[in-house]
Amino acid sequence: MSATITPRPPKAADPPPVPQLRWIRRFSEGTVDQRFLLGGKGANLAEMTRMRLPVPDGFTITTDACRAYLETGGLPDGLLDELRVVIAELEQETGQRFGDPDRPLLVSVRSGAAFSMPGMMDTVLNLGLTNTSRLGLATRTGDPWFAADAYRRLLELYASVVLDVDSEALHRAAQRVLSMHGVKDASGLDLIGLEDLIGVLEVTIADQAERPFPADPWEQLEAAVSAVFRSWNGRRARDYRRVEGIADDLGTAVNVQLMVFGNAGTDSGTGVAFTRDPATGERRPVGDFLRNAQGEDVVSGVRNTLPLDQLAVHFPECALELDRVMHALEARYRDMCDVEFTVEHGKLYMLQTRVGKRTALASLRMAVEMAEEGLITREDALRRFRTDELERLLHPRFDRNARYEVLTRGLPASPGSACGRAVFDADDAERQAADGERVLLIRTNTSPADFHGMVAAQGILTSRGGLVSHAAVVARGLGTPAVCGAEELVVDRSGTYATVNGIRILAGDLVSIDGTTGDVVLGEVPVLPPDTPPELQRLLAWSDEVRRMVVIANADTAQDATVAREAGAMGIGLCRTEHQFLGDRLPLIQSVILADSDEARRTSLEALEEVQQGDFEALLEAMDGLPVTVRLLDPPLHEFLPDIDVMLVADARGELTGTDA
Repeated sequence: MSATITPRPPKAADPPPVPQLRWIRRFSEGTVDQRFLLGGKGANLAEMTRMRLPVPDGFTITTDACRAYLETGGLPDGLLDELRVVIAELEQETGQRFGDPDRPLLVSVRSGAAFSMPGMMDTVLNLGLTNTSRLGLATRTGDPWFAADAYRRLLELYASVVLDVDSEALHRAAQRVLSMHGVKDASGLDLIGLEDLIGVLEVTIADQAERPFPADPWEQLEAAVSAVFRSWNGRRARDYRRVEGIADDLGTAVNVQLMVFGNAGTDSGTGVAFTRDPATGERRPVGDFLRNAQGEDVVSGVRNTLPLDQLAVHFPECALELDRVMHALEARYRDMCDVEFTVEHGKLYMLQTRVGKRTALASLRMAVEMAEEGLITREDALRRFRTDELERLLHPRFDRNARYEVLTRGLPASPGSACGRAVFDADDAERQAADGERVLLIRTNTSPADFHGMVAAQGILTSRGGLVSHAAVVARGLGTPAVCGAEELVVDRSGTYATVNGIRILAGDLVSIDGTTGDVVLGEVPVLPPDTPPELQRLLAWSDEVRRMVVIANADTAQDATVAREAGAMGIGLCRTEHQFLGDRLPLIQSVILADSDEARRTSLEALEEVQQGDFEALLEAMDGLPVTVRLLDPPLHEFLPDIDVMLVADARGELTGTDA
């Protein structure tokens, strides 16, 4: 089945003068450098509009309005009047009317802060639809199922975001209908089943919110804008700002945009894409998409997606146009871009873009390769690769020589290896991590409400979702290993265990994941230090050309010195000789200290001299003529001897050997 959307009439040749507004900017009025006023999403929508890319029209309510709302608890004076002005302009453009029972104008309402906070604030789609106007939409499109599904999606999002209805209550209500009709999700329902689901959702909303879903689109819009403003101070947004170092007083903008429908039939779809691989930095577009779906289906992870390269199979012309758009955006922003797109009846629309989040490895590779391509300068590359990314770059990996059995595999969503005790709830993850426990968060999929648990976890494992799902995007931003879309994994709704082909993973079991390969192992797997990427050597060489500071390292062994040289150290500022006396060398220094004659001490010193000479030769060879500063014996002698209290207890128990005594 498919829906037919009537094409928009052409704009008038000579439009009347556009009135200036205080709280609102049309997409055609903004610029990319107004991110603190329009938010990142609004500024980028304005830029794509200026680039004449296929962007559905709309407007941005500024961060000034958000700050005014947060100060007073209400929408600022004049905002509602301005909303009527810009909605009327969209009505004139489309030939549709807000609240009209036959030709309803529908919009999306999305947050957009100055700095990207993916999934941390709220979105409402299909706003303006009512139980009456959905019948008009069904008549106009010739597709009652599509109209009913659009209304069902609005009910679910509006209830959760605006009315603060418990999402678990909505899920339970929906699950009863899905089970009764024998399907896994709403996309499998026929029209009768969809009508049953709508009825149950309306009753649940009225019961939980103590008021019915509003039949007035203007009431929907006012409440949705207020809800997005409120979400700036929601827990997940505050947690994210704390982790990312984003100021609390910036506020968020609200973007209101004409709806285009990826769920209008099999000739429609939606997706998220990156101009380069955000996990590895490879110069190739990657992403996920779904046919006959809306954006929330992709990023929420509720349905497993198709890889972006399959777009060319289903929508070849759109795939070519998307490739051209992504090249244009990368050239304009001089960086890797993250885009959200919708295909409606074979036509491509761009819904947003932003500079995409990436792993430390991807950040390094992109910076170096973009400089070598001439897209940015070498100095730009050095500024882009941050010191905290360098710390995160060297991810541990599974020891392939160790004996372990892969339980299942998923998508390698965020690189690195992690091991922790299985937890199935974000609150449990946060609590146990605060107690010093290593935890691994296992979920069917994650949502922004899980952010505090994701921050606390050593790694993240989900059974659903693709490479652009919420879990994958957030994990890459945090530098946390993650495996997503492990389809054989079934997380029980009790939140106490999961199963993989009949094998149970209980809460508290040790689980290891490799976010570079997608491997999942029940138990702990030994890990190895990472290899140094060749791009790091090139970047460090560029830094040598411009640096004005000499960096020297602390190193006590030839191995440490070699690593320091590879990282660009120009010498050793401190070599602590006492570290050469530890481990299996400890008996040598102890024999020197405890020798009962000059001859015995001399013999021990000769043995110690031999091993120390070998250590220093290897160390100096590794530094290859660079300066090395050696510190002579520093700690007091008793630090090389056993603890006297421990010895006395062992003696009393008769546990001392002749050597110990």
